[in-house]
Amino acid sequence: MDIQEAIVALPALMTAVILHEYAHGWMAYKMGDPTAKEFGRLTLNPIPHIDPLGTLLLPGILMVAGSPILFGWAKPVPINPSMFRNLRLGTFLVSIAGIAMNILLAVLFAFLYRLIVQGYFNFLSDAVLVPLALFLGQGVLINLVLAFFNAIPIPPLDGSRALMSLFSIRYWELFYRFEMYGFLIITLLLFTGILGSIIFPPIRFLWNYLMGRL
Repeated sequence: MDIQEAIVALPALMTAVILHEYAHGWMAYKMGDPTAKEFGRLTLNPIPHIDPLGTLLLPGILMVAGSPILFGWAKPVPINPSMFRNLRLGTFLVSIAGIAMNILLAVLFAFLYRLIVQGYFNFLSDAVLVPLALFLGQGVLINLVLAFFNAIPIPPLDGSRALMSLFSIRYWELFYRFEMYGFLIITLLLFTGILGSIIFPPIRFLWNYLMGRL
């Protein structure tokens, strides 16, 4: 990733992770839990969502290291599932809300990118179009990565919560107990390359498809 790509990738990443968390809070609010709103997190203002490590430090390290893609996270929104009107349905919808938001953003960014390629924004100067196209292209890739990564059914990722909601509540304690090992397992899968070999082929295919390269 060159310096120009890095400059536009950082705001693309921040948009992706902040709206991911906002979607969780918004869906929780719709399901009867006002916790995120009470803590000032049901807002599009990026400042309350910034996590020093996940939103700033890690992306900065990846930029300096020349990583082909940025990755990170925003501060998780506080949620109280006991306030959901329907515990199982609320847990499922809140869990997939962030993933759905990232997929929606990927599709939207790809649509705008293709409009630029097709010349619908030629009234803008190249000084605007080039960084905008780079931003949208990086945004599509980053949102797809976040969607697929969070869909992995390993606690505490969103996919595990969605899977948990499909089981009887009496089995949920097993998922909660497994959370302490989840990060270790995810880390091992990442560093051994196993995780990348699983999620990157479909990500690459979808990115090429959305960007009109297939």
